[in-house]
Amino acid sequence: MLQPKKTRYRRSQKGRMKGEAQRGNQLAFGSFGIKTLDSKWITGRQIEAARIAVTRYMQRQGQIWIRIFPDKPITKKPAEVRMGKGKGNPEGFVAPVTPGRILIEVEGVPYDVAKEALRLAAQKLPVLTKFVVRRDYDPKQNV
Repeated sequence: MLQPKKTRYRRSQKGRMKGEAQRGNQLAFGSFGIKTLDSKWITGRQIEAARIAVTRYMQRQGQIWIRIFPDKPITKKPAEVRMGKGKGNPEGFVAPVTPGRILIEVEGVPYDVAKEALRLAAQKLPVLTKFVVRRDYDPKQNV
């Protein structure tokens, strides 16, 4: 499961996710990718499930880049605990994403394989996504 090796602080505040992604909103590595249309927290488990779905479908051909990393600690209080008495203990890590953020990129496979692999990955994620293609992609050059 994805999580940071070391964090500066054990607990963090919730924060607000307003506006659209200012960075990480362009394809940087691959020819195909999925872009989020929602603001949500994506957990390390969800990212891992999406990664596995893509690699399985592509049968370990081509290359995959995961453009988000869960580095925000999330706390939870135990069940049936009264209010107050401080913040709960860290339970896991999430990656906050805003609309326009590229989540996963793929290279080295044909268009239809990439589209289906990323569709399967998108089903594992809690956000609406959009399939994007690099502007200078040439469909005639088969990989």
